[in-house]
Amino acid sequence: MIRQANRHARTDRRRGTALVEMALVLPIFFTVVLGIVEFGRAMMVGQMITNAAREGTRMGILDGETNTTVTTWIESFLKDSINVSAADVTVTITVDPATGNPDPVDQIGNALSKDLVTIKVSVPFDKVSYIPGDYLSGKSLSAQSAMRHE
Repeated sequence: MIRQANRHARTDRRRGTALVEMALVLPIFFTVVLGIVEFGRAMMVGQMITNAAREGTRMGILDGETNTTVTTWIESFLKDSINVSAADVTVTITVDPATGNPDPVDQIGNALSKDLVTIKVSVPFDKVSYIPGDYLSGKSLSAQSAMRHE
């Protein structure tokens, strides 16, 4: 009977230990989990921006396209895929003339065969992150694609 009383006394002293351990470990655990989720979101958004740049460049190397139609398509694609407004998307189009071709002045409509069309797309990270805060404010996710005009 004395042994049973001692056993209960020992467990009563340790009763709050699990609560204290959980209070110490739980914030760290949630921070790590939320970091993993946010990093995964950044990778997914980065891939969508890469796709937008690549598909926009494919569209831009065809005859009859203009900077406006390509930019509008890229903004629409990103709005539909990652829910970012067109005002937050930056699209930069550069057209470098091939040897012997006149300078197209960065206009896809003026590009000739073999001119290099380069499209860079960027989105501020704070516009696409799940977790609010300014820990990465000022940073952008960006992608670039280049192809020869047909």
